[in-house]
Amino acid sequence: MAEEDPVAGTEWWCVSHSAAVASRAVGAILAVLASLILAANVPVAIVLLCHIHKSGSKGLCFVLNLALADAMVGFTVMGVAIDELSQPFYLSQNFCVLRMAFVTSSCAASILSLILVACDRHLAIRKPFHYLQLVTGLRVGLCLLGLWLVAAVVGFLPVFIPRFRRVSDHWKCSFFHVFDPSYMLTMFCLGFFPALFLFLYLYCDMLKIASVHVQHIQQVKQAGLAGACPPPRVTSDMKAMRTVATLIGCFTVSWLPFFIASVVQMVCAECLPYRVIENFLWLLGLGNSLLNPLLYSCWQRDVQLQLSQLAAALRRRILLRLGHGRCSPGRDTKALAAVSCLELQD
Repeated sequence: MAEEDPVAGTEWWCVSHSAAVASRAVGAILAVLASLILAANVPVAIVLLCHIHKSGSKGLCFVLNLALADAMVGFTVMGVAIDELSQPFYLSQNFCVLRMAFVTSSCAASILSLILVACDRHLAIRKPFHYLQLVTGLRVGLCLLGLWLVAAVVGFLPVFIPRFRRVSDHWKCSFFHVFDPSYMLTMFCLGFFPALFLFLYLYCDMLKIASVHVQHIQQVKQAGLAGACPPPRVTSDMKAMRTVATLIGCFTVSWLPFFIASVVQMVCAECLPYRVIENFLWLLGLGNSLLNPLLYSCWQRDVQLQLSQLAAALRRRILLRLGHGRCSPGRDTKALAAVSCLELQD
């Protein structure tokens, strides 16, 4: 009977221990990121839901759907974080495919929601006088229903088409261990790159419209018919352009490195280790779901005001439950100033 090599056994233990430590570190980062995504999107979704209920604005439903999709990203990523932290817990292949399908569907819904928000702002600039007639409750509902159907189809393709799945005995539950490169390439070519090109087209068209408005203002000023302040319509258009430009920039910076690196890894597996993509670039892409609610809470003053009011109400309730709060008449009955729903959308 051959004796076991103690050096080989020690090396195997060191490699296994290092992999376990790295997995727990990634799991901790994912858990923190998922918690921040949920903490950022849930209050924004509550504020938007209340504002839609009061104002009846249909266009804000797209922004609300974006917050809900990003919150779903955080919820599904939390499950992946729990799997990473509970190693060496072995998941079955089918359960792992379902887990990653839910993550992919949530990310797809977030990206599609960004497209709908950009299209809504583009329509508000392109057809300002017909916007309210075009954006009806039925059309908004159909758009959102189609969005979630497309996101589900994109995410669950590997579940229904076995050739998109990769059979592996590796215990790690991740994209590159459960999804075939053909599925990844299909998702990139039919999902990310068309979305990026559509974003660029919408922004360029909005920029063209805004330049026409600026030329018109200059002509009016030269004729001596304008005051010092620009018209409200132009101010609204510039705010919409700034919002779309920021969304496009954050979306590109967050997801473009992941998609390019994934395509490179599929073509040349030795050129770029998949661990770099999973442990760093994927986290950067998920960070887009954290940036979206921060952008709206920072750029939109009325969202900021309602979030601060919500935080103050929660703080007063907590203090009252702890027995340290005292009722002061008129303190918590102060209402926010009325704001325009179109200003919130911009």
